[in-house]
Amino acid sequence: MSIDFLALANAGVDKLHPYQPGKPVAELERELGISNSVKLASNENPLGLGAKAKAAIERALPELARYPDANGFALKAALANKLAVSSEQLILGNGSNELIDLVYHTFVSAGEEIVYSQYTFIVYALATQSHGATAIEVPAKDFGHDLDAMAAAITERTKLVCITNPNNPTGTFISKANLQAFLAKVPKQVLVILDEAYTEYVLPEERHPSIDWLSDYPNVIVSRTFSKAYGLAGLRVGYMVAHPELIGVLNRVREPFNCNSLALVAAEAALSDEAYLEEAVSLNRREMQRYQAFFEEQGLRYVPSQANFITLALERDAAPVYDALLREGVIVRPLAGYGLPTCLRISIGLEHENQRCMAALAKVLA
Repeated sequence: MSIDFLALANAGVDKLHPYQPGKPVAELERELGISNSVKLASNENPLGLGAKAKAAIERALPELARYPDANGFALKAALANKLAVSSEQLILGNGSNELIDLVYHTFVSAGEEIVYSQYTFIVYALATQSHGATAIEVPAKDFGHDLDAMAAAITERTKLVCITNPNNPTGTFISKANLQAFLAKVPKQVLVILDEAYTEYVLPEERHPSIDWLSDYPNVIVSRTFSKAYGLAGLRVGYMVAHPELIGVLNRVREPFNCNSLALVAAEAALSDEAYLEEAVSLNRREMQRYQAFFEEQGLRYVPSQANFITLALERDAAPVYDALLREGVIVRPLAGYGLPTCLRISIGLEHENQRCMAALAKVLA
């Protein structure tokens, strides 16, 4: 006797497709008969785990039989001190993805509208569909957000606006003046997620103090993560900063113990490791310039990026180029799933990894 489990699922689930991660490196190498491949597909920190975070993890190992601190007291205190906010303005999650979904789960009802840009973080579309909300996808402008069009798309049915800055997967960046002008147009009853997963990579002179804006815009939620510049992608820990009453509502829905013990101690240690962060950002900036110079020398179009990746925009279908790069032992990210079938996203790696990627690109495109 067969059961149609999809028919039993909530409305909207039938139109979802599971997230497709890249294959494990070892499996890919086995399939293709290659070795020593370089993975430049997932925007990870190529420096690996920082020394302070590693030491904190080792100290915490004897206590793993006990539950983690459900409130993340120590990490919140460290974040509050660094960001000059109160602990009541902070909420921690199993990566920023969980927290974005928590905002949906807490505030979004079926039929309400969610405004986001074309060519942006795919989680917004997935969460909108799974919660039965209505997606208002605003056409992109120069691979990034068209804020004027997004403001015009807001109606009395809009519950949430999602903005990724710098944007993923294209790396485009919204200036302080443009973002503030947009926020001033958003009705106070409409929530705005400012997803700043890559904020540490933004040039210092262009970085804006979005957390300082929360007093003027209590409907804004700033989302950040330890997965990128802090090198903790495997531990999955992110945080949001918002009005304390908004955070209080989210905590009513948040599951207890949603951050594991190792993630909490590693994130607290990483937050204090300024030398590691400076090295990661410096490496990224230096290697980003090398990619840009390479693309310009090759006559290739790319999207200028303020993140830890760069998007190559080809004049043809990128799938054969992606496959050919795999056979050269270089793993990048095809963007057809984002509606960009001619584009490849390349994470910034170590110098020798980037050199290998550029050499493979030159060979494949020739």
